[in-house]
Amino acid sequence: MASSCSQALRHHVCKSNRILRVHLQKSWPNRSFALNSAADQQPAVSSPEEIVIPKKKTWSKEAVLQALASTVNRDTTASDYRFQDDPYLTPKTSSEFKLFSLSQESGRNAAKYFISTYPKYFQKDYAQPHIPCLMPETLEAQIEEVCEAALIERIQMRKVKAAVDLYDQLLQAGTSVSLDVTNQLLDLVCFYGDHDPAQENIPEERNEETEDVQDEPQTKKGRAYKASNLLKATWKENNNAERIFALLSEPNTHSYSALIRGLVKYGAYFKAFSTYTDLLNNRLKADVHTFNALITAALEVKEKYNEKWDLIVDLLKQMAEQKVKPNLLTLNAVLKALRRCGSLGKSQAFPVISEMKALSIYPSLASYNHLLAIFYKPGAPINGQTDILWEVMNEVSGKSFTPQDPDDAQFFITAMRICLDTKDIEQAYRVHELLGVGENWRLLGNDFHQNIYYTRFFHLLSMMENVDVMLKWYRDLVPSVYYPSSNVMRDLLQALDADNRLDLIPQIWKDIKQFGHANRQNLVEQLLTLMAREKHNQEVQESFAECALDIKKVFDTGDRGKVLLSWTAGSLSDLISVLLAAQRRQDAWEMLKHFKTHNRVPNEELLNKFLTCMKESGEVNQAVELVQISAGFCLPETPKLIQRVQQEFELTEQQRNILSDLEIQTFNSN
Repeated sequence: MASSCSQALRHHVCKSNRILRVHLQKSWPNRSFALNSAADQQPAVSSPEEIVIPKKKTWSKEAVLQALASTVNRDTTASDYRFQDDPYLTPKTSSEFKLFSLSQESGRNAAKYFISTYPKYFQKDYAQPHIPCLMPETLEAQIEEVCEAALIERIQMRKVKAAVDLYDQLLQAGTSVSLDVTNQLLDLVCFYGDHDPAQENIPEERNEETEDVQDEPQTKKGRAYKASNLLKATWKENNNAERIFALLSEPNTHSYSALIRGLVKYGAYFKAFSTYTDLLNNRLKADVHTFNALITAALEVKEKYNEKWDLIVDLLKQMAEQKVKPNLLTLNAVLKALRRCGSLGKSQAFPVISEMKALSIYPSLASYNHLLAIFYKPGAPINGQTDILWEVMNEVSGKSFTPQDPDDAQFFITAMRICLDTKDIEQAYRVHELLGVGENWRLLGNDFHQNIYYTRFFHLLSMMENVDVMLKWYRDLVPSVYYPSSNVMRDLLQALDADNRLDLIPQIWKDIKQFGHANRQNLVEQLLTLMAREKHNQEVQESFAECALDIKKVFDTGDRGKVLLSWTAGSLSDLISVLLAAQRRQDAWEMLKHFKTHNRVPNEELLNKFLTCMKESGEVNQAVELVQISAGFCLPETPKLIQRVQQEFELTEQQRNILSDLEIQTFNSN
């Protein structure tokens, strides 16, 4: 029964499909919609197509954070990101920036020291998933037996002395050490000069020797001498590196390379070339790292410029003979050597770069830095070489660079120095634009390099641009990335003076105080002179008067415990003139007493200004007292002041007698 029903249903469906197909074919005879059933269709004959499966895209762990960071611009009003966790410790001056950043790093190193010294107290792992860098590092060797594995462990932990001692124990026990492990040990000993590396996270112990060094006076650059800076590490004869190398029965290229690089790093240049000769005599080929080190040493073994260059060319030819392909560091080593070859460097710099490009070696920022340094010597006159910087900027503009050489961090400060020397503001803008491409800002260097770069940039802006442009850059970069020096603030005041925008001085004074330059005598006196030189509208004069009174507090009480400023006759005269221009007569009269307190002598112009203000207000008693002050200083202008008071003021009999007595005293003293 069920089977008969299903057959009937199937027959009905097939019949309905045939009726619908005939109906549609009659309705649209000129169209083909492939309405045939799957059974009626013939298989299409076509060439087989290859299905290409795309490669799996691997995203970095920071990809999401980088994408989010690209949507946010730098906050020009905020401080550096390192200080945003604690607003109380946000630096306001360049000295505070250095102090806080060093304090933060010191605290981080102290925490690492305790975690690494006492790892058993920090074993609980709260991070999910596990983050290895947050866990304490193992500073103590885990393998105590004398074996090759223990030697590898000490090499990885960079324990030079312990690794050498264990190596000697293995040889004394008759245990052979593989050549690869011996080369690793040789790398370690040569890199650190046969000394254990200094641990950055170990607190400095103060003893009598270090206290004596730290108590010495600072140098002109503001940096105190350290014992580690007085004695530079040098290569010692027959040290552990040479001893281990001599114990090798068949040293290979790696062994020679490690020893030669160590010799060059620690100043044994002639011995490095002697070792290279031994390498050739043993029918071995040097690697690219060996040649890079020898190119650096070539400057020290020859005296004349042409001899140095001939030796470098000979090394490059030997690289070609030994079929050693040069790398980027080879290019940079040659260019860095040309910096010390005088005029010869200018003739050989571009051929070197062209040759390297032919070998598919593209310059880094360090390469361009060396090129600029060859043609633009600091302090040397610019003789028709301004187009070199233009060509370099055409090469690097719009490109994002990655760190490939330690000298990459020198490019931006060198380029900005050249822009400042040539007064080329257009190229300076291109250099700064390049700094904002990708992550090029990472190649600006440390805080010291950043300070040099922005100081030169602002010096150039103050010379070549109007004050509005300079203020635009000032508000964009200060204090988010740069804390201006007192010289930059002085340049800013000069720019305000040149463009007749002295009304902005009170705002600049607030920044001067904030950045810790209020104790700069010359800067404060320049600011007072600009405010007192001309008379402005009443609103501006009022703001000048408030600024002048604020400056007076700095003179009297100092700024944040720094050295007090000393009153000079010029600073007192300028401050009083500002107060008189704003009709602050009482404040100006109180300031006049500072001349006697600080043993300073007022000038004739200031006294005449005072007398004019007293005439406008009708202060006869103060006019007579002003003449007495002038007579007390035995000023030659006193008779003129007496005559002016007698003519311009209505005096009582007593006041006339006082002036007559002063006139007689002045005459007798003369």
